[in-house]
Amino acid sequence: MKLRPLIATLLATFGLSQSAFAIEAPARFKSEYARCEKVVLEQHPGKIVKVELKRENGRPVFEFDVEGSDKTWDVECDARSGKITEVEQEVVSADSPVFKEKARISLEEAKAIALKKYPGTIVETEFEIEADGSASYEFDIARKNGKEMKVEVDATSGKIVEANRELWQSGKE
Repeated sequence: MKLRPLIATLLATFGLSQSAFAIEAPARFKSEYARCEKVVLEQHPGKIVKVELKRENGRPVFEFDVEGSDKTWDVECDARSGKITEVEQEVVSADSPVFKEKARISLEEAKAIALKKYPGTIVETEFEIEADGSASYEFDIARKNGKEMKVEVDATSGKIVEANRELWQSGKE
């Protein structure tokens, strides 16, 4: 028996792919997820490595992390309309030249700003370049009430520019 077909069969049995864990949308949002996934990959071809579902202004929004051939994108899609609402380029760290050029607020200062407004534990940090070229820190904060907030701090001004409740996540941290 050949090993590759056996591994592929075992991975498929447990709902996994050979490259990453399969991303399963919440049952309530399966069709919305499928529609958004299609639209996102049409505009930003690549491999989806993480998806989050959050509530923005009362609306459910999927945020897809897509690893393209040369860049990683955070693409938001309104779950109800299936329209892309925001696109950001994700960079590896605050030391990335394109991020560092814009940042006036340090990572530690940005964390303090986010935690002052939304106390809890930071469980994930991302560094993003917005569509307008500005830089921002994005934090996932686990709150004491068991809920998670996604908080975005402008890396130039230190202002909180976005804060939303995260409802679900699948894929890599």
